[in-house]
Amino acid sequence: MKHLILGTAGHIDHGKTSLVKALTGIDTDRLKEEKARGITIELGFAHLELPGGIRFGIVDVPGHERFVRAMVAGVGGMDLVMLVIAADEGVMPQTREHLEICQLLGVKKGLVALTKSDLVDGDWLGLVGEEVRDYLSGSFLAEAPIIPVSSRTGAGLVELKQELARLAAEVEEKRHDGPFRLPVDRVFTVTGFGTVVTGTLLSGEINVGDEVELLPAGLSCRVRGIQAHGAKTDKGLAGQRLAVNLQGVEHTEVERGDVVVPKGLYRPTRAVDVRLNYLSSAPRELKHRATLRLHSATYEVPAQVILLDRNTLQPGETAYAQLRLAKPVLLLPGDPFVLRTYSPQATLGGGAVLDPDPPRRRRRSTDALALLQAIEAGSETEKIRLLVAASLLSALSLDEMVSRTGMSAKRIDAVLAALLSSGEVLQVVREPRMFIGKVAFDTLKAKLMEELQSFLRDNPMKDGISKEELKSRIPKRSDPRFFGPLLAALEKEGKAVSDRDIVKLPGRKGEATAGQAGVQAKIEAALQRGGMEPPTIKELCDWFKCTEKQALEHLNFLFREGRAAKIKGDVFYAPQPLSEIREKLIGHLKAKGEITPSEFRELTALSRKFMIPLLEYFDQEKVTIRVGDKRVLRKG
Repeated sequence: MKHLILGTAGHIDHGKTSLVKALTGIDTDRLKEEKARGITIELGFAHLELPGGIRFGIVDVPGHERFVRAMVAGVGGMDLVMLVIAADEGVMPQTREHLEICQLLGVKKGLVALTKSDLVDGDWLGLVGEEVRDYLSGSFLAEAPIIPVSSRTGAGLVELKQELARLAAEVEEKRHDGPFRLPVDRVFTVTGFGTVVTGTLLSGEINVGDEVELLPAGLSCRVRGIQAHGAKTDKGLAGQRLAVNLQGVEHTEVERGDVVVPKGLYRPTRAVDVRLNYLSSAPRELKHRATLRLHSATYEVPAQVILLDRNTLQPGETAYAQLRLAKPVLLLPGDPFVLRTYSPQATLGGGAVLDPDPPRRRRRSTDALALLQAIEAGSETEKIRLLVAASLLSALSLDEMVSRTGMSAKRIDAVLAALLSSGEVLQVVREPRMFIGKVAFDTLKAKLMEELQSFLRDNPMKDGISKEELKSRIPKRSDPRFFGPLLAALEKEGKAVSDRDIVKLPGRKGEATAGQAGVQAKIEAALQRGGMEPPTIKELCDWFKCTEKQALEHLNFLFREGRAAKIKGDVFYAPQPLSEIREKLIGHLKAKGEITPSEFRELTALSRKFMIPLLEYFDQEKVTIRVGDKRVLRKG
């Protein structure tokens, strides 16, 4: 069975709902107000099966200008449009606006039903047909069949169904592969079942039991049941009108404009880059930063129009623009949209989404415009190359490439293989896979070298900088996970050397200035005078008028030079007193075989402040080994 969506379009009271009822036997006017007023206010739904395995879900849209919002929501999933024009009135204002909306939203095929043909004679019917054909010239319906019908008498219905079947054979069915997406156009509750949403499945397959998410709110729920065209099913397919029973969410939490998607796959956006087509029928120019209403699928949201290469857009012109949205919605590459004014309400333009999650673009940026041109019409390789390059120092993940281009991960992998091989793109994180352009990678390398050199200029006594300290200096726009590949590249180029947790310049050895050397000589003498109980850091600071940080830098320098021994972070000994303690300890162990902490204190007359760090130091230096609460001489 081939599943397609057929939508009506046309002016109020031209017989759209009556025609759907005549074709299907289903009255799509379901609201009391619709019955009372005799007009369609909300979307109506029916289904029609035709020979040859064709099943249409029919979306009947309102014709009144006040309900164009609902009409736009109905066009979103259409595969074919049935433009309804009453033979006794001909082309009317909403006929024109509906056709423009269908064109802007990317409807490619359809036909015209000349309703109420029983109310006019043959000559008048011929004149109306000619008027309609002239009007449709230049539109996607320029060559479409024009079929006179009468919902009251049934005249022309057989021919209408035949043309629908013929057109259906020419239309490609929506893709069943890939993730599902169901924009919600109705929500209600059913006693004993709970929340039910309806919509047209735009892509993929949805199954009973699927874990799903409602965006933009991010509500998690599960599919409890599915109906397609009024019949219970375990699976919904792209192109079908579905009613989906959701478990785990209240109907008051859901509204038209929400979308049901696989859990954790998509994220809403507050800005999109687009190709904007401004209708020639627009009454005035469109100014940069104008605020209009964006309609796409079942969404309606205020959007500020940022014109990227000009200050105004004249009627009939097209341009690249960024639409900044008042609230987050889910839009994907290729999604069509319409822009309408607030008051008076009118359709001004529309187009297709190019990048659904862009950064804020700098206006008149040649790089930004080149990227959008590549996304719209360039090769896949150029599209990915420019997208990665445009991420600058932030890099781009594979998942982001999928969401921002609409390409499959498999296809992107094939494109990346060539770009990685040429060196234009580099992979900087293994999981999740992240990629960066060569220019940005080289910029980060230069930045890292600059930070290394700057640190060593400011700290002449140090041989290098700790890896953690250097990693922390990566620009905030970048990811700390880039540090490993960057350092590896610098080492490969011979510009930096790793020594355990320190990064150095090749051949670098810390040197003290004359003033620093003088302070170090005084500290060295103080350690020697202190003997077995050397001065504390605080005492050294008081004696030599330096900060704790400066004192530690001097002590660590003496340690690297072999002029002091580092027992722990803030305990340093002169080599001679430490050697004397070591000889006493070894002598005792050779004589007694073991030593306890209290025996070590008696042996050295040291306070606990020095005794415990020294015992641990000798363990670390492999002089002793701890056995319980005792130490013994390490063999070998």
